[in-house]
Formats: sequence, structure tokens, C-alpha cells
Amino acid sequence: MRSLTGIVVASLLVASLQTASAKDNENWVVSWTGSVQGPYPVGNPSAQPDQKFAFPDPAAGARDQTFRLIVRPDIWGKQARIRLSNAFGTKPVTFDGVCAGLQLGSAALLRGSNRLVTFGGKMSVTVPPGDSVWSDPVTLPFAGQPDTLAGRRLAVSFHVVGESGPMTWHAKALTTSYVTAPGAGSKGTLEDEAAFPYTTASWFFLDAIEMTAPTDAFAIMAFGDSITDGTASTMNGDDRWPNVLSRRLKAIHGNKVAVVNGGIGGNQIAGPAEYGPGKPFPGGPASGQRLERDVLSLSGISSLIWLEGINDFSKNGNAESDKVIAAMKEGVARLRAKWPHIKIVGATVTTALGSSSAAHGFPEQDTKRKALNDFIRTSGTFDGVIDFDKATLDPQSGGLKPEFVPDSTTGGAGDKLHPNRTGYLAMGQAIDLDLFKPVRAGRSAKRKE
Repeated sequence: MRSLTGIVVASLLVASLQTASAKDNENWVVSWTGSVQGPYPVGNPSAQPDQKFAFPDPAAGARDQTFRLIVRPDIWGKQARIRLSNAFGTKPVTFDGVCAGLQLGSAALLRGSNRLVTFGGKMSVTVPPGDSVWSDPVTLPFAGQPDTLAGRRLAVSFHVVGESGPMTWHAKALTTSYVTAPGAGSKGTLEDEAAFPYTTASWFFLDAIEMTAPTDAFAIMAFGDSITDGTASTMNGDDRWPNVLSRRLKAIHGNKVAVVNGGIGGNQIAGPAEYGPGKPFPGGPASGQRLERDVLSLSGISSLIWLEGINDFSKNGNAESDKVIAAMKEGVARLRAKWPHIKIVGATVTTALGSSSAAHGFPEQDTKRKALNDFIRTSGTFDGVIDFDKATLDPQSGGLKPEFVPDSTTGGAGDKLHPNRTGYLAMGQAIDLDLFKPVRAGRSAKRKE
């Protein structure tokens, strides 16, 4: 596959020639991410509607249809740029009719808010397999006072010309988005909902949004697996632990901080060894294989919180703790080599002991988890530690605290692996905010790289 860096460089150089760009007193800061993990339908979605009407043939993918993806930017600016990804496709995908507008409700947009998005000054863009592309900056007419938009949702619409083939996606959005029927054509400029009969609980092709923000604004990347992605939190509730952290920080910094989510359900640190469209894995590529795309290619990140490892020790992963520790140390070294300023915070892995999941919950897994947590707490590898294990552990059973178990998304007894909304709230509240005092952030707007 072609490298992500080349296409990003080309698109950003073209974007710099456009009249709309970050002003001298502003930088680009990543505002939202949905880490792509593979070709649909390989992945671990939550509360997914039946997709057979929207996508009758997964191999063919989208066919002459329009997506209206709903996202919640964590920092707002007067201008935005979006990234479309074909990282796990097998053929070029052409997008046109790309728009960004403010969601009113369902697939309907606030009247007059929708704006066309261009790529190198053109209304369409073709993304080769294995690549991604940034849009030109687009002015958001409704963002005159960005502080007033906190918590609002942006609708990003785009039309897939012809058949896409295997669709690059993020399975576990825990957010409802909308799709037209196959063959419906380009509908992204419409502001009503009539053309979007089908829903999805996943994000397709779109994997990052950046906003213009004051030069002292900064972003924090929450990097990990399903417990960062938000399994068992509330559908459309924005109550994952990164959301809780964001709201706490916004009470201090307002619209100058973003906490973006780089979690993928089922992700591992040390495996799988190989990953690609022809050899997908539900948890996506190993963390080290996605650091460049999901972290280092984004703007304004000053800190990263790494919470991961339980899947490496599952029956599907079954890695030794030393191998996982080595892979985590390698990832930390790669981050610091490119961004010496970045603050990397290790988060202890929460218990899965007694889980009803067939791949989790056995004593050997818990022993390996404890060894990884000892490394995170005591090795000095990290600039700080968040003890999520302590915040969620029931000392008597060795499992999650009972009140953290029932599933908030679908109801029911829960799996004793993923904390619910109550557990994520406890995790978010356990974070020492002094870990995230503003520092010089990564990849400024002025650097096109």
C-alpha cells in the first residue's frame, strides 16, 4: 500500500495555497478522530442496526450513495479540514459532494449551515487504496463564537461515486449516522433528512477533523482498545472516560482543549504481526502499526494516554507480558523520537477476571495484566500514570466493582470486562488534571508535513 505521508503532504501543500487558512494567531488542532481499523464488516460494532439494506454486498461496498456521518468535535473553530481514508480499501475511491454542516436532529441539518468542502480546489477527490487525503480548509459560518458550540454535532456528508469496494471504517462509533439507499446519488448538499433512510452505528472513510484554534490550544489523544472506544457506555451519550476527562478539562480551559479518541475495540499492542485488507483482524492493526496515522499525522497533540493490553492477554492474543511490554516501550520511543515534547501517560489496565466473554476472564490473563500494570506504575517509562485499575477494582472478587458491570448501551448483565457508564465516570474522575497543563503541542498549522 502507498504511504499515508505522501498523500497528506500533497493535499496539505495544495490546501496552503487556498485563501482560507489558519491565521497567524491560530493553529490547527485535531478536534475529532475515529481510528480506522479495517474493511467493513470486520470489526466489533456496538448496537449496530441491520446493514444489509444500506450495504447489500460488503465486497462491493458503497454504491453511488451518500453518507451523512455525525461526529462531535471536541474543539470548535471558524475553519475546519477533514481527512478521508481509503487505508484498507482495495481500489481507488472517488468522493464528491462533500459537505460539512451543523446537525439539527437525525439526518437533518440546521438551515443554512451546510458548506461544500473542496480538495485542492476541486469538488471531487480520488483516494488510492492505502491512502488518505486532507481537504482544503472550509469556513464554518455558524462558528462565529466557537465557545457556544460545545457539545454540538457536526454532520459530514459525502457521495461515493460508483462502487467503493471494501470500505475503510471505524466499527464502534456509539453514535448514530445516516446513509442513503444504494444508487441514490449525491445528496450531501440537502439539509433535510428525507434522502437518508438508513442508519449505522459506525463511521466510514472519515477518520479525522481538525479545527483552527488559538495558539495556546492543545489536544490530548486517548489511545487504546474497546475500553477507550467506549464499549458498554451509552449509545449517543458521549460518556466514555475520554469524554468525562474532556468535560473536566473544559471547565478549566474552555474551547482550548480537545480530548480525541484513538480507541479501537479489540486492539492489541503486540499483535497481529500482519494486517491488511486481505488479512483483516477485528481489532485492527497492532498499535505500533497505526501510530503514524492515528497520532503522529495529526496537529496540536501535546499528550497521549495509553490504555491497552487486555486483548494481548486474551485467548485470541495469548502473548507473554514481556512481549507486550517490549512493544509498548518501542511505541513510546517512536513517539518521543518524532515529538520530544510529547507527554506520554501510562494507564493501568482494568480487570477482566470472571468475564463472561469466552476470550477473557481466566486467571492466567489476570496474572499477565498485573505484570503489565507493575511495569506501567514503576518502570519510569511514562511521564505520568493514571491508575484505572485501582479506580475500578473490587478487591474482594478481583473483578470489576459490581455497579460498573451492567451494560449501558444495550442493557443486560454486562460482560465483567467493559465498565459501564458508571465505571467510565469513575475512571474519568480518577485522572489527575495536573498531568495535562498546557505545553507546546505537536505538528503546528504552519508546518505542512
